[in-house]
Amino acid sequence: MSDDELNEIRQKKRDQLESKIRGDGSGTAEEVAATPAEPIYVNGASELNDTVSKYDVVLVDFYADWCGPCKMLEPTVEKLAENTDAAMVKVDVDKNQQLAAQYQVRGVPTMILFADGEPAEQIVGVRGYDDLEGLIDAHLA
Repeated sequence: MSDDELNEIRQKKRDQLESKIRGDGSGTAEEVAATPAEPIYVNGASELNDTVSKYDVVLVDFYADWCGPCKMLEPTVEKLAENTDAAMVKVDVDKNQQLAAQYQVRGVPTMILFADGEPAEQIVGVRGYDDLEGLIDAHLA
């Protein structure tokens, strides 16, 4: 993704937030939606960007079907989707190699937490529910 594309996304997000603060409804994006109770599977950078811009806090799980630790993490991600105000996103690295490279994913599972449209944290390896919930809560406040 080029710097121009990133700046365009940032400007769009700024405009949306300013519109929300003014309360005039002039923003171009949908209002922040309630987070889904199950993980969202995305393919490609545009789907990921749309999802990240739609929700305040998003935890993206880069995984592979053949990865044992990824399978161990899956129930935790599903439980987080049900019990937190963050959106959970799953990205298959085998189907989205360019996207994984863009975020410098070198191994799976890797999770990236987005807050207000920007990457805020990167976690490599399996983490427990409480650790991930605490990380999410820290960015929801």
